[in-house]
Amino acid sequence: MENPTHKLIVTTAQDSESFSVMGGNYRVLISGKQTNGAFAVIEMLVPPNGGPGPHAHKDINESFYIVDGEIEVKSKDLTYTAQKGDYIDIPFGGMVHSFKNRSENLARIICTVTPAGMDEMFEEIGQPVAAGTFLPPPQISPELAAKMKEIGNKYGQEFFPPDYLD
Repeated sequence: MENPTHKLIVTTAQDSESFSVMGGNYRVLISGKQTNGAFAVIEMLVPPNGGPGPHAHKDINESFYIVDGEIEVKSKDLTYTAQKGDYIDIPFGGMVHSFKNRSENLARIICTVTPAGMDEMFEEIGQPVAAGTFLPPPQISPELAAKMKEIGNKYGQEFFPPDYLD
């Protein structure tokens, strides 16, 4: 039997918001606001040498589907170069991880987070931009690092030094 309170959700390219996050372009395909916090899906365009440093989120499951290009995914136990068609799952529990685009080409990733929340964090940390627009990564000053830590804590994300996984 169909539940009449559930409705089909459609987000068009014109409806979705994009944010410049650390030099990448993150477009929210479906937000936690649309799914009652159950999940969010973000398209990540990661330029060469782009990607987040080491971080963890113990209460969020994060997965990546590599649509185009490749990214190097790193944890304490594994370094793996994920390529077009690969799927990566970062389980609940707070595994420290990072990913970087080590190639010369743009990487396009579909990221799903369960539950939602990281979509709102990207909105708060990032800067609104047009889809496909890239801004240079910001210089991480002590003030910006403190602001990112505060915002990350609000959404259950912890940031680690760039060399943490080396």
